[in-house]
Amino acid sequence: MTYAIEAEQLVKHYTGRGGDVEAVRGVDLHVREGEVFGFLGPNGAGKSTTVRMLTTLMTLTSGSARVAGVDVTQNPDAARKKIGVALQEAGLDPRQTGRELVILQGRLFDMSHAEAAARAIELLELVDLVDDADRRIKGYSGGMRRRLDLASALVHEPEVLFLDEPTTGLDPASRLTVWDELRRINERGTTIFLTTQYLEEADQLCDRIAIIDHGEIVALDTPAALKRRIRAEEVVSLEIGMTGADEPMLARLANSAVIARSERHNGTLAVTAHCASARDFVPAAFDAARSEGATIQHVEVVPVSLEDVFISLTGRALRE
Repeated sequence: MTYAIEAEQLVKHYTGRGGDVEAVRGVDLHVREGEVFGFLGPNGAGKSTTVRMLTTLMTLTSGSARVAGVDVTQNPDAARKKIGVALQEAGLDPRQTGRELVILQGRLFDMSHAEAAARAIELLELVDLVDDADRRIKGYSGGMRRRLDLASALVHEPEVLFLDEPTTGLDPASRLTVWDELRRINERGTTIFLTTQYLEEADQLCDRIAIIDHGEIVALDTPAALKRRIRAEEVVSLEIGMTGADEPMLARLANSAVIARSERHNGTLAVTAHCASARDFVPAAFDAARSEGATIQHVEVVPVSLEDVFISLTGRALRE
Protein backbone atom coordinates (compact mmCIF):
# COMPACT_ATOMS: atom_id res chain seq x y z
CA MET A 1 0.00 0.00 0.00
CA THR A 2 1.34 3.43 -1.00
CA TYR A 3 0.38 6.35 1.18
CA ALA A 4 0.07 10.01 0.22
CA ILE A 5 0.09 11.09 3.89
CA GLU A 6 1.73 9.28 6.80
CA ALA A 7 1.62 10.67 10.33
CA GLU A 8 3.02 8.79 13.30
CA GLN A 9 2.33 9.89 16.88
CA LEU A 10 1.82 13.50 15.84
CA VAL A 11 1.90 15.80 18.89
CA LYS A 12 1.51 19.55 19.30
CA HIS A 13 1.80 21.37 22.64
CA TYR A 14 1.22 25.06 23.24
CA THR A 15 2.48 26.99 26.23
CA GLY A 16 0.24 29.85 27.28
CA ARG A 17 -0.85 31.75 30.35
CA GLY A 18 -2.88 28.76 31.49
CA GLY A 19 0.09 26.40 31.17
CA ASP A 20 0.81 23.66 28.66
CA VAL A 21 -2.02 22.80 26.26
CA GLU A 22 -2.04 19.52 24.33
CA ALA A 23 -3.78 20.44 21.07
CA VAL A 24 -2.87 17.17 19.31
CA ARG A 25 -2.05 14.02 21.26
CA GLY A 26 -0.45 11.17 19.35
CA VAL A 27 -2.35 11.24 16.06
CA ASP A 28 -1.68 8.43 13.56
CA LEU A 29 -2.92 8.86 9.98
CA HIS A 30 -2.32 6.88 6.79
CA VAL A 31 -4.05 8.36 3.74
CA ARG A 32 -3.90 6.25 0.61
CA GLU A 33 -2.84 7.66 -2.73
CA GLY A 34 -5.80 8.77 -4.84
CA GLU A 35 -8.44 8.78 -2.10
CA VAL A 36 -10.63 11.57 -0.78
CA PHE A 37 -10.00 11.58 2.95
CA GLY A 38 -12.30 13.44 5.33
CA PHE A 39 -11.01 14.92 8.59
CA LEU A 40 -13.76 15.95 10.98
CA GLY A 41 -13.84 17.34 14.47
CA PRO A 42 -15.67 19.85 16.66
CA ASN A 43 -14.14 23.25 17.38
CA GLY A 44 -11.02 22.95 19.50
CA ALA A 45 -10.58 19.24 18.78
CA GLY A 46 -7.16 19.62 17.11
CA LYS A 47 -8.34 19.42 13.51
CA SER A 48 -6.88 22.70 12.24
CA THR A 49 -3.66 22.20 14.19
CA THR A 50 -3.15 18.79 12.59
CA VAL A 51 -3.74 20.19 9.10
CA ARG A 52 -1.33 23.07 9.71
CA MET A 53 1.39 20.62 10.77
CA LEU A 54 0.83 18.43 7.71
CA THR A 55 1.03 21.46 5.39
CA THR A 56 4.28 22.82 6.97
CA LEU A 57 2.48 25.88 8.38
CA MET A 58 3.20 24.79 11.97
CA THR A 59 6.06 22.90 13.59
CA LEU A 60 5.62 19.51 15.26
CA THR A 61 6.26 19.13 18.99
CA SER A 62 7.02 15.46 18.41
CA GLY A 63 6.20 12.61 16.07
CA SER A 64 6.70 12.52 12.31
CA ALA A 65 4.78 13.28 9.16
CA ARG A 66 5.41 12.56 5.49
CA VAL A 67 3.33 14.04 2.68
CA ALA A 68 3.82 12.75 -0.88
CA GLY A 69 6.84 10.86 0.43
CA VAL A 70 8.55 13.96 1.88
CA ASP A 71 9.24 14.54 5.57
CA VAL A 72 7.52 17.85 6.39
CA THR A 73 9.99 18.63 9.21
CA GLN A 74 13.24 17.73 7.52
CA ASN A 75 12.40 19.10 4.07
CA PRO A 76 9.44 21.51 4.21
CA ASP A 77 10.33 23.29 0.96
CA ALA A 78 10.22 20.03 -1.00
CA ALA A 79 6.92 19.13 0.68
CA ARG A 80 5.35 22.46 -0.33
CA LYS A 81 6.15 21.74 -3.98
CA LYS A 82 4.13 18.54 -3.79
CA ILE A 83 1.03 19.87 -2.00
CA GLY A 84 -1.73 22.33 -2.76
CA VAL A 85 -3.55 24.17 0.01
CA ALA A 86 -6.88 26.00 -0.22
CA LEU A 87 -7.76 27.55 3.11
CA GLN A 88 -11.23 28.60 4.18
CA GLU A 89 -10.47 32.28 3.63
CA ALA A 90 -9.13 32.51 0.10
CA GLY A 91 -6.27 35.00 -0.24
CA LEU A 92 -7.38 36.46 -3.56
CA ASP A 93 -6.50 39.97 -4.77
CA PRO A 94 -9.85 41.50 -5.82
CA ARG A 95 -8.10 43.85 -8.26
CA GLN A 96 -6.78 40.99 -10.37
CA THR A 97 -8.70 39.01 -12.94
CA GLY A 98 -9.08 35.28 -12.49
CA ARG A 99 -6.64 34.64 -15.32
CA GLU A 100 -4.04 37.02 -13.88
CA LEU A 101 -4.17 35.35 -10.48
CA VAL A 102 -3.64 31.84 -11.86
CA ILE A 103 -0.81 33.02 -14.13
CA LEU A 104 0.89 34.74 -11.19
CA GLN A 105 0.66 31.56 -9.16
CA GLY A 106 2.30 29.65 -12.01
CA ARG A 107 5.12 32.18 -12.20
CA LEU A 108 5.71 31.75 -8.45
CA PHE A 109 6.31 28.06 -9.19
CA ASP A 110 9.02 28.93 -11.73
CA MET A 111 6.90 28.50 -14.86
CA SER A 112 7.62 30.67 -17.88
CA HIS A 113 4.88 33.16 -18.77
CA ALA A 114 3.80 30.98 -21.69
CA GLU A 115 3.66 27.87 -19.50
CA ALA A 116 1.71 29.70 -16.80
CA ALA A 117 -0.77 31.12 -19.34
CA ALA A 118 -1.38 27.68 -20.84
CA ARG A 119 -1.83 26.16 -17.39
CA ALA A 120 -4.29 28.93 -16.49
CA ILE A 121 -6.47 28.10 -19.49
CA GLU A 122 -6.49 24.42 -18.53
CA LEU A 123 -7.40 25.08 -14.90
CA LEU A 124 -10.03 27.73 -15.62
CA GLU A 125 -11.71 25.19 -17.90
CA LEU A 126 -11.51 22.58 -15.12
CA VAL A 127 -13.33 24.83 -12.63
CA ASP A 128 -15.73 26.25 -15.23
CA LEU A 129 -14.50 29.85 -15.11
CA VAL A 130 -13.40 30.35 -18.70
CA ASP A 131 -16.21 32.82 -19.46
CA ASP A 132 -15.28 34.86 -16.38
CA ALA A 133 -11.51 34.55 -16.67
CA ASP A 134 -10.94 38.23 -17.51
CA ARG A 135 -13.35 39.69 -14.96
CA ARG A 136 -11.92 41.26 -11.82
CA ILE A 137 -12.18 38.97 -8.80
CA LYS A 138 -14.07 41.61 -6.82
CA GLY A 139 -17.05 40.85 -9.06
CA TYR A 140 -16.94 37.09 -8.40
CA SER A 141 -19.55 35.35 -6.27
CA GLY A 142 -18.52 33.31 -3.23
CA GLY A 143 -18.77 30.07 -5.20
CA MET A 144 -16.65 31.46 -8.03
CA ARG A 145 -13.98 32.58 -5.59
CA ARG A 146 -13.82 29.11 -4.05
CA ARG A 147 -13.43 27.51 -7.47
CA LEU A 148 -10.73 30.04 -8.43
CA ASP A 149 -8.89 29.27 -5.19
CA LEU A 150 -9.02 25.57 -6.15
CA ALA A 151 -7.51 26.40 -9.55
CA SER A 152 -4.77 28.42 -7.86
CA ALA A 153 -3.93 25.52 -5.52
CA LEU A 154 -3.66 23.14 -8.49
CA VAL A 155 -1.29 25.21 -10.65
CA HIS A 156 1.81 23.15 -9.87
CA GLU A 157 -0.05 19.83 -10.22
CA PRO A 158 0.21 18.84 -6.53
CA GLU A 159 0.09 15.22 -5.55
CA VAL A 160 -1.94 16.04 -2.44
CA LEU A 161 -4.58 18.78 -2.13
CA PHE A 162 -5.54 20.04 1.34
CA LEU A 163 -8.93 21.74 1.50
CA ASP A 164 -10.13 23.52 4.64
CA GLU A 165 -13.93 23.71 4.64
CA PRO A 166 -14.13 24.53 0.90
CA THR A 167 -17.92 25.04 0.81
CA THR A 168 -18.59 26.85 4.09
CA GLY A 169 -20.97 29.74 3.53
CA LEU A 170 -21.94 28.73 -0.01
CA ASP A 171 -25.53 28.31 -1.14
CA PRO A 172 -26.64 24.71 -1.90
CA ALA A 173 -26.26 25.08 -5.68
CA SER A 174 -22.70 26.44 -5.38
CA ARG A 175 -21.84 23.69 -2.91
CA LEU A 176 -22.90 21.01 -5.39
CA THR A 177 -20.81 22.69 -8.10
CA VAL A 178 -17.72 22.57 -5.89
CA TRP A 179 -18.43 18.90 -5.13
CA ASP A 180 -18.41 18.19 -8.87
CA GLU A 181 -15.07 20.01 -9.24
CA LEU A 182 -13.54 17.99 -6.41
CA ARG A 183 -14.68 14.73 -7.98
CA ARG A 184 -13.10 15.75 -11.28
CA ILE A 185 -9.84 16.73 -9.58
CA ASN A 186 -9.75 13.43 -7.73
CA GLU A 187 -10.47 11.45 -10.90
CA ARG A 188 -7.27 12.91 -12.34
CA GLY A 189 -5.31 11.20 -9.56
CA THR A 190 -4.97 13.93 -6.93
CA THR A 191 -5.29 12.82 -3.32
CA ILE A 192 -7.66 15.13 -1.42
CA PHE A 193 -7.52 15.78 2.33
CA LEU A 194 -10.79 17.50 3.21
CA THR A 195 -12.01 19.20 6.36
CA THR A 196 -15.66 20.13 6.40
CA GLN A 197 -18.44 21.15 8.79
CA TYR A 198 -21.05 19.49 6.58
CA LEU A 199 -21.41 15.80 7.38
CA GLU A 200 -23.47 15.25 4.24
CA GLU A 201 -20.48 16.54 2.27
CA ALA A 202 -18.16 14.04 3.94
CA ASP A 203 -20.66 11.24 3.32
CA GLN A 204 -20.96 12.13 -0.38
CA LEU A 205 -17.30 12.76 -1.20
CA CYS A 206 -15.02 10.83 1.15
CA ASP A 207 -13.68 7.31 0.75
CA ARG A 208 -12.70 7.27 4.42
CA ILE A 209 -13.21 9.61 7.36
CA ALA A 210 -11.25 10.26 10.54
CA ILE A 211 -12.93 11.93 13.51
CA ILE A 212 -10.70 13.80 15.97
CA ASP A 213 -11.81 14.88 19.44
CA HIS A 214 -9.72 16.30 22.29
CA GLY A 215 -6.60 15.91 20.15
CA GLU A 216 -7.03 12.19 19.48
CA ILE A 217 -8.50 10.13 16.64
CA VAL A 218 -11.67 8.52 18.00
CA ALA A 219 -12.79 6.81 14.78
CA LEU A 220 -11.45 6.13 11.29
CA ASP A 221 -13.31 4.14 8.65
CA THR A 222 -15.52 4.39 5.57
CA PRO A 223 -18.77 6.38 5.93
CA ALA A 224 -20.81 3.19 5.67
CA ALA A 225 -18.77 1.38 8.31
CA LEU A 226 -18.95 4.34 10.68
CA LYS A 227 -22.74 4.41 10.39
CA ARG A 228 -22.90 0.71 11.21
CA ARG A 229 -21.32 1.50 14.59
CA ILE A 230 -24.60 2.98 15.77
CA ARG A 231 -26.11 -0.52 15.88
CA ALA A 232 -29.53 0.83 15.03
CA GLU A 233 -31.58 0.75 11.87
CA GLU A 234 -33.45 4.02 12.31
CA VAL A 235 -33.23 7.36 14.07
CA VAL A 236 -36.38 8.93 15.52
CA SER A 237 -36.56 12.63 16.36
CA LEU A 238 -39.30 13.65 18.77
CA GLU A 239 -40.56 17.03 19.92
CA ILE A 240 -42.47 16.62 23.17
CA GLY A 241 -44.54 19.26 24.92
CA MET A 242 -43.58 18.98 28.58
CA THR A 243 -45.02 20.35 31.81
CA GLY A 244 -43.02 18.21 34.25
CA ALA A 245 -39.40 17.14 34.66
CA ASP A 246 -37.46 15.58 31.77
CA GLU A 247 -35.93 12.63 33.60
CA PRO A 248 -39.04 10.41 34.02
CA MET A 249 -39.94 10.88 30.35
CA LEU A 250 -36.40 10.07 29.17
CA ALA A 251 -36.29 7.01 31.43
CA ARG A 252 -39.47 5.66 29.84
CA LEU A 253 -38.18 6.28 26.31
CA ALA A 254 -34.89 4.55 27.18
CA ASN A 255 -36.79 1.32 27.80
CA SER A 256 -37.23 0.85 24.04
CA ALA A 257 -34.44 2.91 22.41
CA VAL A 258 -31.03 4.44 22.98
CA ILE A 259 -31.38 8.15 23.74
CA ALA A 260 -28.61 9.81 21.73
CA ARG A 261 -29.51 13.39 22.55
CA SER A 262 -32.03 15.44 24.47
CA GLU A 263 -32.46 19.21 24.78
CA ARG A 264 -35.05 21.28 26.61
CA HIS A 265 -36.26 24.54 25.07
CA ASN A 266 -38.78 26.17 27.38
CA GLY A 267 -41.76 23.80 27.27
CA THR A 268 -40.46 21.50 24.53
CA LEU A 269 -38.15 18.50 24.94
CA ALA A 270 -36.31 17.53 21.74
CA VAL A 271 -35.15 13.91 21.74
CA THR A 272 -33.07 11.95 19.24
CA ALA A 273 -33.36 8.17 19.72
CA HIS A 274 -31.68 5.23 17.99
CA CYS A 275 -33.88 2.17 17.64
CA ALA A 276 -34.16 -1.12 15.80
CA SER A 277 -37.67 -0.36 14.55
CA ALA A 278 -39.49 2.98 14.52
CA ARG A 279 -42.73 1.01 14.05
CA ASP A 280 -42.27 -0.39 17.56
CA PHE A 281 -40.65 2.62 19.22
CA VAL A 282 -43.03 5.39 18.16
CA PRO A 283 -46.20 3.82 19.71
CA ALA A 284 -44.20 3.18 22.88
CA ALA A 285 -43.13 6.83 22.89
CA PHE A 286 -46.77 7.98 22.66
CA ASP A 287 -47.69 5.66 25.54
CA ALA A 288 -44.82 7.07 27.61
CA ALA A 289 -45.90 10.64 26.85
CA ARG A 290 -49.49 9.96 27.94
CA SER A 291 -48.25 8.41 31.17
CA GLU A 292 -46.19 11.52 31.95
CA GLY A 293 -48.89 14.00 30.96
CA ALA A 294 -46.86 15.13 27.97
CA THR A 295 -47.78 15.59 24.31
CA ILE A 296 -45.72 14.49 21.30
CA GLN A 297 -45.92 17.37 18.85
CA HIS A 298 -43.68 16.14 16.04
CA VAL A 299 -42.13 12.83 14.94
CA GLU A 300 -39.52 12.32 12.23
CA VAL A 301 -37.94 9.00 11.23
CA VAL A 302 -34.68 9.00 9.24
CA PRO A 303 -31.89 6.51 8.45
CA VAL A 304 -28.72 6.58 10.52
CA SER A 305 -26.44 9.42 9.40
CA LEU A 306 -22.86 10.51 10.04
CA GLU A 307 -24.31 13.17 12.33
CA ASP A 308 -25.58 10.38 14.60
CA VAL A 309 -22.15 8.75 14.55
CA PHE A 310 -20.46 12.04 15.34
CA ILE A 311 -22.78 12.76 18.28
CA SER A 312 -22.35 9.25 19.67
CA LEU A 313 -18.54 9.59 19.57
CA THR A 314 -18.08 13.18 20.72
CA GLY A 315 -21.28 13.97 22.59
CA ARG A 316 -21.98 17.04 20.44
CA ALA A 317 -22.96 18.06 16.93
CA LEU A 318 -20.19 18.99 14.50
CA ARG A 319 -21.44 22.54 13.93
CA GLU A 320 -21.98 23.44 17.59
